Amino acid sequence: MNVPIPHAPDHPALLRRSIEVITENQAPSGAYPACPAFEVYRYSWFRDGSFIAEAASRADAPDSADAFHRWCAQVVTDRAGRIEELLDALRRGERPDEVAYLPTRYTLDGEDTGEVGWWDFQLDGYGTWLWALTAHLARHGSDPEPYREAVRLTVDYLAATWSTPCYDWWEEYNDQVHGATLGAIRGGLHAVAEAGLADRDLCARTIDAIDTLVRERGMYEGHLAKWLGSKQVDGSLLACLTPFGNVPLDGPVAAATLHAAELDIVQPDGGVYRYLGDTFYGGGQWPVLTGFLGWHYARIGRTADARRALDWIASYATEDHLLPEQAPGVRLQAPRRLTEWEERWGDNATPLLWSHAMYLILADELGVSL
Repeated sequence: MNVPIPHAPDHPALLRRSIEVITENQAPSGAYPACPAFEVYRYSWFRDGSFIAEAASRADAPDSADAFHRWCAQVVTDRAGRIEELLDALRRGERPDEVAYLPTRYTLDGEDTGEVGWWDFQLDGYGTWLWALTAHLARHGSDPEPYREAVRLTVDYLAATWSTPCYDWWEEYNDQVHGATLGAIRGGLHAVAEAGLADRDLCARTIDAIDTLVRERGMYEGHLAKWLGSKQVDGSLLACLTPFGNVPLDGPVAAATLHAAELDIVQPDGGVYRYLGDTFYGGGQWPVLTGFLGWHYARIGRTADARRALDWIASYATEDHLLPEQAPGVRLQAPRRLTEWEERWGDNATPLLWSHAMYLILADELGVSL
Protein backbone atom coordinates (compact mmCIF):
# COMPACT_ATOMS: atom_id res chain seq x y z
CA MET A 1 0.00 0.00 0.00
CA ASN A 2 1.38 3.40 -1.04
CA VAL A 3 0.50 5.66 1.88
CA PRO A 4 1.39 9.36 1.47
CA ILE A 5 3.56 10.59 4.32
CA PRO A 6 3.37 14.24 5.35
CA HIS A 7 6.40 16.27 4.33
CA ALA A 8 7.44 19.85 3.75
CA PRO A 9 5.20 21.32 1.05
CA ASP A 10 6.70 22.01 -2.38
CA HIS A 11 4.20 24.48 -3.74
CA PRO A 12 5.87 25.35 -7.08
CA ALA A 13 6.15 21.67 -8.02
CA LEU A 14 2.62 20.86 -6.88
CA LEU A 15 1.13 23.85 -8.68
CA ARG A 16 2.72 22.76 -11.95
CA ARG A 17 1.76 19.14 -11.44
CA SER A 18 -1.82 19.95 -10.49
CA ILE A 19 -2.40 21.84 -13.74
CA GLU A 20 -0.84 18.95 -15.68
CA VAL A 21 -2.96 16.35 -13.88
CA ILE A 22 -6.13 18.22 -14.78
CA THR A 23 -5.37 19.12 -18.39
CA GLU A 24 -3.54 15.95 -19.40
CA ASN A 25 -6.25 13.64 -18.06
CA GLN A 26 -9.13 15.56 -19.62
CA ALA A 27 -10.90 13.46 -22.23
CA PRO A 28 -11.22 14.67 -25.85
CA SER A 29 -14.93 15.16 -25.11
CA GLY A 30 -14.09 17.73 -22.41
CA ALA A 31 -15.04 15.49 -19.49
CA TYR A 32 -12.75 15.10 -16.50
CA PRO A 33 -12.36 11.63 -14.98
CA ALA A 34 -12.56 11.74 -11.21
CA CYS A 35 -9.42 9.59 -10.98
CA PRO A 36 -7.90 7.95 -14.08
CA ALA A 37 -6.08 5.32 -12.01
CA PHE A 38 -9.10 4.15 -10.00
CA GLU A 39 -11.48 1.93 -11.92
CA VAL A 40 -14.78 3.06 -10.46
CA TYR A 41 -13.74 6.73 -10.74
CA ARG A 42 -12.99 6.66 -14.49
CA TYR A 43 -16.20 8.59 -15.05
CA SER A 44 -17.15 12.25 -14.93
CA TRP A 45 -19.28 13.72 -12.16
CA PHE A 46 -20.86 17.15 -12.64
CA ARG A 47 -19.94 18.05 -9.03
CA ASP A 48 -16.26 17.04 -9.12
CA GLY A 49 -15.86 18.27 -12.68
CA SER A 50 -17.36 21.67 -11.94
CA PHE A 51 -14.78 22.37 -9.24
CA ILE A 52 -12.05 20.97 -11.49
CA ALA A 53 -13.19 23.35 -14.22
CA GLU A 54 -13.20 26.23 -11.74
CA ALA A 55 -9.56 25.45 -10.98
CA ALA A 56 -8.68 25.30 -14.69
CA SER A 57 -10.54 28.56 -15.29
CA ARG A 58 -8.45 30.25 -12.59
CA ALA A 59 -5.16 28.55 -13.50
CA ASP A 60 -4.72 29.99 -16.98
CA ALA A 61 -6.36 26.99 -18.65
CA PRO A 62 -9.68 28.50 -19.74
CA ASP A 63 -9.86 26.31 -22.85
CA SER A 64 -9.97 23.27 -20.57
CA ALA A 65 -12.84 24.79 -18.58
CA ASP A 66 -14.62 25.74 -21.82
CA ALA A 67 -14.43 22.15 -23.03
CA PHE A 68 -15.87 20.79 -19.79
CA HIS A 69 -18.76 23.24 -19.76
CA ARG A 70 -19.58 22.46 -23.38
CA TRP A 71 -19.58 18.77 -22.48
CA CYS A 72 -21.99 19.39 -19.59
CA ALA A 73 -24.30 21.43 -21.78
CA GLN A 74 -24.36 18.65 -24.37
CA VAL A 75 -25.07 16.02 -21.73
CA VAL A 76 -28.07 18.04 -20.52
CA THR A 77 -29.50 18.96 -23.92
CA ASP A 78 -29.13 15.38 -25.14
CA ARG A 79 -31.53 14.48 -22.32
CA ALA A 80 -34.10 17.20 -22.96
CA GLY A 81 -36.82 14.67 -23.71
CA ARG A 82 -36.03 12.69 -20.57
CA ILE A 83 -36.15 15.84 -18.46
CA GLU A 84 -39.51 16.90 -19.92
CA GLU A 85 -40.98 13.43 -19.36
CA LEU A 86 -39.87 13.53 -15.74
CA LEU A 87 -41.29 17.01 -15.21
CA ASP A 88 -44.61 15.95 -16.77
CA ALA A 89 -44.76 12.97 -14.42
CA LEU A 90 -44.09 15.19 -11.42
CA ARG A 91 -46.80 17.64 -12.51
CA ARG A 92 -49.24 14.71 -12.63
CA GLY A 93 -48.38 13.94 -9.02
CA GLU A 94 -46.51 10.74 -9.82
CA ARG A 95 -43.45 9.54 -7.89
CA PRO A 96 -40.93 8.34 -10.46
CA ASP A 97 -38.27 5.77 -9.65
CA GLU A 98 -34.69 6.97 -9.17
CA VAL A 99 -33.75 5.80 -12.67
CA ALA A 100 -36.07 8.43 -14.15
CA TYR A 101 -33.86 11.22 -12.82
CA LEU A 102 -30.57 12.37 -14.29
CA PRO A 103 -27.57 10.36 -13.07
CA THR A 104 -24.69 11.79 -11.11
CA ARG A 105 -21.88 10.39 -13.27
CA TYR A 106 -21.42 9.71 -16.97
CA THR A 107 -18.95 8.00 -19.21
CA LEU A 108 -16.32 10.33 -20.63
CA ASP A 109 -18.27 10.29 -23.89
CA GLY A 110 -21.34 11.62 -22.11
CA GLU A 111 -23.35 8.40 -22.01
CA ASP A 112 -25.18 6.90 -19.06
CA THR A 113 -22.97 4.29 -17.43
CA GLY A 114 -25.69 1.66 -17.51
CA GLU A 115 -24.41 0.32 -14.21
CA VAL A 116 -27.04 -1.08 -11.91
CA GLY A 117 -26.54 -0.52 -8.20
CA TRP A 118 -24.46 2.67 -8.29
CA TRP A 119 -25.65 5.47 -6.01
CA ASP A 120 -26.62 7.55 -9.00
CA PHE A 121 -29.45 9.88 -8.03
CA GLN A 122 -27.82 13.09 -6.81
CA LEU A 123 -28.98 16.63 -7.48
CA ASP A 124 -26.13 18.77 -6.17
CA GLY A 125 -23.88 18.40 -9.21
CA TYR A 126 -26.32 20.20 -11.48
CA GLY A 127 -26.54 23.18 -9.15
CA THR A 128 -22.77 23.19 -8.81
CA TRP A 129 -22.41 23.23 -12.59
CA LEU A 130 -24.66 26.31 -12.88
CA TRP A 131 -22.48 28.10 -10.33
CA ALA A 132 -19.18 27.09 -11.96
CA LEU A 133 -20.37 27.91 -15.48
CA THR A 134 -21.50 31.39 -14.43
CA ALA A 135 -18.22 32.08 -12.61
CA HIS A 136 -16.21 30.97 -15.64
CA LEU A 137 -18.21 33.02 -18.15
CA ALA A 138 -17.91 36.14 -16.00
CA ARG A 139 -14.19 35.65 -15.36
CA HIS A 140 -13.31 35.39 -19.04
CA GLY A 141 -16.07 37.49 -20.60
CA SER A 142 -17.30 34.49 -22.60
CA ASP A 143 -20.49 34.34 -24.64
CA PRO A 144 -23.31 32.72 -22.63
CA GLU A 145 -25.59 32.08 -25.60
CA PRO A 146 -24.40 28.52 -26.38
CA TYR A 147 -25.38 27.51 -22.85
CA ARG A 148 -28.82 29.05 -22.49
CA GLU A 149 -30.87 25.99 -23.44
CA ALA A 150 -28.87 23.69 -21.16
CA VAL A 151 -29.19 26.20 -18.33
CA ARG A 152 -32.94 26.47 -18.89
CA LEU A 153 -33.36 22.70 -18.77
CA THR A 154 -31.18 22.43 -15.68
CA VAL A 155 -33.06 25.19 -13.85
CA ASP A 156 -36.42 23.60 -14.71
CA TYR A 157 -35.13 20.23 -13.51
CA LEU A 158 -33.83 21.60 -10.21
CA ALA A 159 -36.88 23.78 -9.58
CA ALA A 160 -39.05 20.66 -9.82
CA THR A 161 -36.85 18.25 -7.87
CA TRP A 162 -34.89 20.25 -5.27
CA SER A 163 -36.79 18.89 -2.26
CA THR A 164 -36.65 15.25 -3.36
CA PRO A 165 -34.59 12.97 -1.09
CA CYS A 166 -31.46 11.77 -2.89
CA TYR A 167 -27.90 10.66 -2.22
CA ASP A 168 -25.52 13.24 -0.76
CA TRP A 169 -22.05 14.29 -1.93
CA TRP A 170 -20.72 11.03 -0.54
CA GLU A 171 -23.30 8.85 -2.30
CA GLU A 172 -24.94 7.89 0.96
CA TYR A 173 -28.33 8.25 2.70
CA ASN A 174 -30.71 8.54 -0.25
CA ASP A 175 -33.68 8.80 2.12
CA GLN A 176 -32.68 12.30 3.26
CA VAL A 177 -32.74 15.87 1.95
CA HIS A 178 -29.18 17.04 2.50
CA GLY A 179 -27.99 20.49 3.50
CA ALA A 180 -25.14 20.53 1.00
CA THR A 181 -27.47 19.44 -1.80
CA LEU A 182 -29.84 22.30 -1.05
CA GLY A 183 -26.86 24.64 -0.82
CA ALA A 184 -25.48 23.67 -4.21
CA ILE A 185 -28.87 24.02 -5.86
CA ARG A 186 -29.44 27.40 -4.23
CA GLY A 187 -25.96 28.57 -5.18
CA GLY A 188 -26.42 27.58 -8.80
CA LEU A 189 -29.87 29.11 -9.15
CA HIS A 190 -28.72 32.36 -7.57
CA ALA A 191 -25.70 32.55 -9.87
CA VAL A 192 -27.59 32.07 -13.13
CA ALA A 193 -30.40 34.39 -12.06
CA GLU A 194 -27.97 37.17 -11.16
CA ALA A 195 -26.18 36.68 -14.50
CA GLY A 196 -29.44 36.90 -16.46
CA LEU A 197 -29.07 33.37 -17.75
CA ALA A 198 -32.32 32.00 -16.34
CA ASP A 199 -35.90 32.83 -15.40
CA ARG A 200 -35.38 35.12 -12.43
CA ASP A 201 -38.86 34.57 -11.00
CA LEU A 202 -38.56 30.79 -11.09
CA CYS A 203 -35.13 30.94 -9.47
CA ALA A 204 -36.31 33.40 -6.82
CA ARG A 205 -39.34 31.27 -5.89
CA THR A 206 -37.19 28.17 -5.57
CA ILE A 207 -34.53 29.96 -3.55
CA ASP A 208 -37.18 31.35 -1.18
CA ALA A 209 -38.60 27.85 -0.70
CA ILE A 210 -35.14 26.42 -0.02
CA ASP A 211 -34.35 29.18 2.48
CA THR A 212 -37.63 28.62 4.30
CA LEU A 213 -37.08 24.88 4.55
CA VAL A 214 -33.51 25.31 5.79
CA ARG A 215 -34.60 27.81 8.45
CA GLU A 216 -37.37 25.52 9.63
CA ARG A 217 -35.71 22.10 9.46
CA GLY A 218 -32.16 22.40 8.16
CA MET A 219 -30.36 23.85 11.17
CA TYR A 220 -29.43 22.71 14.66
CA GLU A 221 -28.39 25.10 17.40
CA GLY A 222 -27.82 27.82 14.82
CA HIS A 223 -25.65 25.88 12.37
CA LEU A 224 -26.46 24.21 9.06
CA ALA A 225 -27.13 20.51 9.46
CA LYS A 226 -26.12 17.44 7.50
CA TRP A 227 -29.73 16.80 6.48
CA LEU A 228 -33.18 18.01 7.46
CA GLY A 229 -33.78 17.20 11.09
CA SER A 230 -30.16 16.19 11.76
CA LYS A 231 -27.99 17.51 14.59
CA GLN A 232 -24.77 16.61 12.79
CA VAL A 233 -22.38 18.77 10.80
CA ASP A 234 -20.82 17.56 7.54
CA GLY A 235 -17.71 18.73 5.67
CA SER A 236 -19.74 19.34 2.53
CA LEU A 237 -21.60 22.12 4.36
CA LEU A 238 -18.46 24.26 4.13
CA ALA A 239 -19.34 24.81 0.46
CA CYS A 240 -22.64 26.37 1.54
CA LEU A 241 -20.54 29.13 3.11
CA THR A 242 -17.84 29.40 0.43
CA PRO A 243 -18.25 29.44 -2.51
CA PHE A 244 -22.05 29.21 -2.68
CA GLY A 245 -22.69 32.00 -0.17
CA ASN A 246 -26.01 30.59 0.99
CA VAL A 247 -25.79 32.69 4.15
CA PRO A 248 -23.90 35.94 4.82
CA LEU A 249 -20.24 35.17 5.50
CA ASP A 250 -20.19 37.56 8.46
CA GLY A 251 -23.52 36.37 9.84
CA PRO A 252 -24.37 34.08 12.76
CA VAL A 253 -25.26 30.98 10.72
CA ALA A 254 -21.92 30.98 8.89
CA ALA A 255 -20.08 31.52 12.18
CA ALA A 256 -22.00 28.75 13.94
CA THR A 257 -21.52 26.31 11.04
CA LEU A 258 -17.79 26.95 10.92
CA HIS A 259 -17.54 26.62 14.70
CA ALA A 260 -19.42 23.30 14.65
CA ALA A 261 -17.14 22.01 11.92
CA GLU A 262 -14.04 23.10 13.81
CA LEU A 263 -15.27 21.30 16.93
CA ASP A 264 -16.31 18.04 15.26
CA ILE A 265 -14.50 17.37 11.99
CA VAL A 266 -11.56 19.77 11.63
CA GLN A 267 -8.41 18.21 13.08
CA PRO A 268 -5.61 20.11 14.88
CA ASP A 269 -3.16 19.52 12.03
CA GLY A 270 -5.57 20.92 9.45
CA GLY A 271 -7.24 17.85 7.97
CA VAL A 272 -11.02 17.59 7.70
CA TYR A 273 -13.26 14.51 8.04
CA ARG A 274 -16.36 14.12 5.93
CA TYR A 275 -18.39 13.57 9.12
CA LEU A 276 -18.07 11.84 12.47
CA GLY A 277 -18.65 8.12 12.14
CA ASP A 278 -17.37 7.88 8.56
CA THR A 279 -15.90 4.46 7.70
CA PHE A 280 -15.09 4.80 3.98
CA TYR A 281 -11.44 3.77 3.56
CA GLY A 282 -11.15 3.99 7.33
CA GLY A 283 -12.83 7.37 7.62
CA GLY A 284 -9.81 9.55 6.98
CA GLN A 285 -9.22 13.23 6.26
CA TRP A 286 -9.89 14.70 2.83
CA PRO A 287 -7.70 17.26 1.01
CA VAL A 288 -10.83 18.35 -0.86
CA LEU A 289 -12.49 19.41 2.38
CA THR A 290 -9.36 21.06 3.72
CA GLY A 291 -9.46 23.03 0.46
CA PHE A 292 -13.00 24.21 1.15
CA LEU A 293 -12.08 25.08 4.72
CA GLY A 294 -9.08 27.11 3.56
CA TRP A 295 -11.14 28.79 0.85
CA HIS A 296 -13.62 29.95 3.47
CA TYR A 297 -10.85 31.06 5.83
CA ALA A 298 -9.38 33.14 3.01
CA ARG A 299 -12.74 34.79 2.30
CA ILE A 300 -13.30 35.79 5.94
CA GLY A 301 -9.79 37.14 6.45
CA ARG A 302 -8.24 34.24 8.35
CA THR A 303 -5.30 34.23 5.97
CA ALA A 304 -2.84 32.41 8.22
CA ASP A 305 -5.32 29.58 8.75
CA ALA A 306 -5.97 29.41 5.00
CA ARG A 307 -2.24 29.15 4.35
CA ARG A 308 -1.95 26.33 6.87
CA ALA A 309 -4.71 24.51 4.99
CA LEU A 310 -2.80 24.92 1.74
CA ASP A 311 0.37 23.60 3.36
CA TRP A 312 -1.51 20.64 4.83
CA ILE A 313 -2.84 19.61 1.42
CA ALA A 314 0.59 19.92 -0.19
CA SER A 315 2.23 17.91 2.58
CA TYR A 316 0.31 14.79 1.50
CA ALA A 317 1.35 14.83 -2.14
CA THR A 318 3.24 11.74 -3.26
CA GLU A 319 6.85 11.86 -4.47
CA ASP A 320 5.40 12.37 -7.96
CA HIS A 321 3.37 15.35 -6.69
CA LEU A 322 0.03 13.57 -6.90
CA LEU A 323 -2.75 14.20 -4.41
CA PRO A 324 -4.90 11.41 -2.97
CA GLU A 325 -8.57 11.31 -2.11
CA GLN A 326 -7.73 10.83 1.58
CA ALA A 327 -4.67 11.16 3.76
CA PRO A 328 -4.84 7.54 4.98
CA GLY A 329 -3.28 6.37 8.20
CA VAL A 330 -3.74 9.77 9.83
CA ARG A 331 -6.26 9.71 12.68
CA LEU A 332 -8.52 7.24 10.91
CA GLN A 333 -11.92 7.06 12.55
CA ALA A 334 -12.40 3.40 11.66
CA PRO A 335 -8.96 1.89 10.93
CA ARG A 336 -10.35 -1.64 10.93
CA ARG A 337 -12.54 -0.74 7.93
CA LEU A 338 -9.64 0.32 5.71
CA THR A 339 -8.71 -3.17 4.50
CA GLU A 340 -12.19 -4.05 3.29
CA TRP A 341 -12.24 -1.04 0.96
CA GLU A 342 -8.73 -1.73 -0.30
CA GLU A 343 -9.73 -5.31 -1.06
CA ARG A 344 -12.88 -4.10 -2.81
CA TRP A 345 -11.52 -1.24 -4.93
CA GLY A 346 -7.75 -1.01 -4.41
CA ASP A 347 -5.56 1.63 -2.80
CA ASN A 348 -6.71 5.16 -2.01
CA ALA A 349 -7.66 6.92 -5.27
CA THR A 350 -4.60 8.85 -6.52
CA PRO A 351 -4.47 11.26 -8.27
CA LEU A 352 -7.88 12.61 -7.43
CA LEU A 353 -8.45 15.52 -9.81
CA TRP A 354 -10.82 17.18 -7.36
CA SER A 355 -8.04 17.26 -4.72
CA HIS A 356 -5.71 18.96 -7.20
CA ALA A 357 -8.49 21.37 -8.13
CA MET A 358 -9.16 22.47 -4.57
CA TYR A 359 -5.43 22.97 -4.04
CA LEU A 360 -5.26 25.23 -7.12
CA ILE A 361 -8.36 27.19 -6.09
CA LEU A 362 -7.03 27.80 -2.60
CA ALA A 363 -3.59 28.75 -3.94
CA ASP A 364 -5.28 31.27 -6.25
CA GLU A 365 -7.30 32.72 -3.37
CA LEU A 366 -4.07 33.23 -1.44
CA GLY A 367 -2.11 34.61 -4.39
CA VAL A 368 0.32 31.67 -4.38
CA SER A 369 1.58 31.19 -7.91
CA LEU A 370 4.48 29.78 -9.90
